[in-house]
Amino acid sequence: MIDPRNGPPTDSPDDAPTTPLAPVETGPDVIARYLKLLPATPGVYRMLDTAGDVIYVGKARSLKARVSNYARLNGHTNRIARMITATAAMEFVSVRTEAEALLLEANLIKRFRPRFNVLMRDDKSFPYILITRDHGAAQVTKHRGARNRKGDYFGPFASAGAVNRTITMLQRAFLLRTCTDSVYDSRTRPCLLHQIKRCAAPCTNEIPREEYDKLVDEAVRFLRGESQNVREMYQHMMQDASDALDFETAAKFRNRLWALAHVTADQAINPDGVEEADVFAAYQDGGQTCIQVFFFRTGQNWGNRAYYPKADRSLPVEDVLDSFIAQFYDDKPIPRLILLSHDVPNRAVLIEALSSKSDRKVDIRVPARGTKSGLVDHALSNAREALGRKMAESSSQSRLLAGVAERFGLTRPPRRIEVFDNSHISGTNAVGAMIVAGPDGFVKGQYRKFNIKSPDIAPGDDYAMMREVLTRRFKRIADQTGSTGRDEDLGARSPDLNQTAKSENLNPVIDGFDAEEADADEVAFADPNEFPSIPDLVLIDGGAGQLAIAKQVMADLGVTTIPLIGVAKGPDRDAGREHFHIPGRGASMMLEARDPVLYFVQRLRDEAHRFAIGAHRAKRSAAIGANPLDEIDGIGPTRKRALLKHFGSAKAVSRAGIEDLKAVTGVSADMAQKIYDFFHEKAG
Repeated sequence: MIDPRNGPPTDSPDDAPTTPLAPVETGPDVIARYLKLLPATPGVYRMLDTAGDVIYVGKARSLKARVSNYARLNGHTNRIARMITATAAMEFVSVRTEAEALLLEANLIKRFRPRFNVLMRDDKSFPYILITRDHGAAQVTKHRGARNRKGDYFGPFASAGAVNRTITMLQRAFLLRTCTDSVYDSRTRPCLLHQIKRCAAPCTNEIPREEYDKLVDEAVRFLRGESQNVREMYQHMMQDASDALDFETAAKFRNRLWALAHVTADQAINPDGVEEADVFAAYQDGGQTCIQVFFFRTGQNWGNRAYYPKADRSLPVEDVLDSFIAQFYDDKPIPRLILLSHDVPNRAVLIEALSSKSDRKVDIRVPARGTKSGLVDHALSNAREALGRKMAESSSQSRLLAGVAERFGLTRPPRRIEVFDNSHISGTNAVGAMIVAGPDGFVKGQYRKFNIKSPDIAPGDDYAMMREVLTRRFKRIADQTGSTGRDEDLGARSPDLNQTAKSENLNPVIDGFDAEEADADEVAFADPNEFPSIPDLVLIDGGAGQLAIAKQVMADLGVTTIPLIGVAKGPDRDAGREHFHIPGRGASMMLEARDPVLYFVQRLRDEAHRFAIGAHRAKRSAAIGANPLDEIDGIGPTRKRALLKHFGSAKAVSRAGIEDLKAVTGVSADMAQKIYDFFHEKAG
C-alpha cells in the first residue's frame, strides 16, 4: 500500500527495518495550504481529523474569505481553536448562492453528525392525520413518512398521542371509519365501533355512500379550520330535527356538537390571526439549551415538542437556534410563517433558502407585541420549564450514579451503563438485548438488539445465548481499543474507560444487530464530558452462571477492566430482594429494601427486559407473517393473492402439481414450473 506521507514501498526484504510513519500534520498550516485554490464564491466546507472523520461542516458566502479566518489560531474561542488544531484535511463544495449553501450545510450536518456543530438530537418524523381518497369509503388514519397515498393530509402534530386523541374525537363527531381496507372489505356485519356510535358502518351499508361522503367532507372542512362553520351547520340541523319532533336525529347532532367542543377544547391555544405557523423559542441555562417548537395549523394548536440540541457551551442562544432551524426543515414541511424568540444571524439567508425550498414566500419574524408575541412568550415559558425539569432530572440521575459507584465499589460514577438480557419462547425467535443509560437517563439511540444466529445453540440455552451476545458486543470494544489481552491496552483508567472513549464511535448497525432508533447521540465525541461509547459498568440480568459467562467472554477478548455485576432475582422472584453478584467478592450482596440505588437498578433491569421482550415479539410476529411464496422470484402480491385464493394456503400450494398451478389466474407455464421446482427442491 502506498502511504501518501512516505511514498511508495521499496523492494527491501521483509525482515529489513521499516521506517515509522510520520505523524499526520494538523492545524492552521494545513488549512492555509488550501487558500491558493479556493474561489471567492459561496460554498460549504468540511473539516476532517486525522482519522478522516468530519468534525465540522460550515457554509460561507466566500469560501476563500471564510477559510482564511481558520489559517491562524489567534482571536478564536476555545471551541474554534480546538477545531482548527484537530483539522488534518478539508473538503469543499461550491454552490450558486448562500441560500443553497445553507441548505446543503444542514443536510451534511445531519448526515455526518460532526462533533463541533450544533446537532439536532431528536430527528423523528412527525405524525399526520390522513383521510384517504383511494377507496370508495374514505378512512381516517395516522400517517408518517412519504405522502405517497392519495388523500388529504393534516399536520404536523407534535406527537402520536395528539393524533390519536384527535382521531378519536373525529370518530365521535363525524363517525368516520378507521379500519384498514382489507378489514373493511371483509365485513359482513357492523363492528363494535358502530355499536358505540364511533363509526357510521359504510362497510355494511348502514349509511348510504352519499351520506358518508358528506360526513367525510365535513371532517375535512373542520380540519381545514372551518370549525365554526361546521358547528353552526350542526346547530341548524339539530334545531330543524327538533322542530320536526325527530328527537333521535336531534340527539345525534347534539352529540356531534359535544365532540367538536372536545376537539377544540383540546387545543390549548387557538390564536386569532395565526392560521399556519411554527413557533421556536430557545432558552439557555447552565450551558444547556432547550428549544420548544409549537405547531399551528388551520388556526389550531396541534401540539409542541421540546428539543435539546448538542452544542458547545460557549455558543450563544442565537447561534444555536440559527443552526437548529436549518436542520429542522431539512426534511419537514415548511409553514408560511415562522416565529422566533431571538433574532438569528442568518435570518435573511434562512428566508431565502426556505422560500426557495418550499416554492412559496416564507416569513420569519421576531414579534415584539400582539398575539404573535404572546405565542412566543408562551413557548419561551415552556422552554424554560422544560430545561429546568431536565436539569433537575440530570442532577437526580447524577446522585444515583454516584450511589451506584459507592454501593458497588467503583472508582468513579459510571457515565455509560450497559444492561444485557435475552428473550425467547422455548428457544424460538431468540433475541438478545442491550440497553444503555447515562447521566441523562436512558439513551435509546444506543440500544441494540442481537438476533441469535449460532446454529449450535440448543433451544432454551440461556448461557449460550448470553455468550453469543456478549462476544459480539465486547469483540467490538476490543477492536475499538486495540486490545491484545492486557489491561493497559484499554487505557489508563481502571475500571473507568472514559478517556479511551474520547474519539470512539459505535456504528448504528453492528455485525448483524440493529439499532432500535437512529439518534443524535450516535456521534463521535471529542472530550471526556461527552457521552462515551464504551461502558463504565455492565449489568447482566442473571445470577452467578450468567456472570461467569460474561467474565469468561471478556477475559478471552482481553476486555478485563470494565466492572461486571450480575443482577439475580431474589427468593420467589420478588422485586426488592435482588442479589448482586460481583466478580472476586465471593458471596452475593443485597441492598437495603428502600435504597434509591436499588430502585434505580430495578428500573435498568426492567427496561432491558421490556426492550428484549419487544424485540422478541417483533421477530416472532415477522416469523408468523412470513410466507414461503415471498421467497419465489416473480411472485408479487397479485400472484400470491391468486395462489392463496385458489389453494387456500401456502402448504397446499407446495403440494400442487404443475397442471394445477397453471390453472391459477396469472400463473404461466414457466411460473408454474418455477413454483413447483422451488418447493420440491426445498423438500429434497
